[in-house]
Amino acid sequence: MEDFTQKVIRHIQAIPFGHVATYGQIAKVSGNNRGARQVARILHTMSQKHQLPWHRIVNAKGEISHTGSEQRELLEMEDVEFSLHGKINLTHYQYQFPQED
Repeated sequence: MEDFTQKVIRHIQAIPFGHVATYGQIAKVSGNNRGARQVARILHTMSQKHQLPWHRIVNAKGEISHTGSEQRELLEMEDVEFSLHGKINLTHYQYQFPQED
């Protein structure tokens, strides 16, 4: 497994209950500033195998990218609130990863 993939998995697993992260944010902290699409691919192919909290990953606008309501329902069960326009306040709910040395 590639180093980037391992880091993505580790960072997604680290997102705590009640918080979200963006695809681009995960890519950046995993070492690839332009790897948001790779993060999406990793989520799609490895969420079940690695029991990733896929529902905690949203787009840069704070919107859910998964079609259907399952993602929203899971986030609401974690007390994540949505605006009337279906957006999450990233200032409030976005997880800030600790600085790595």
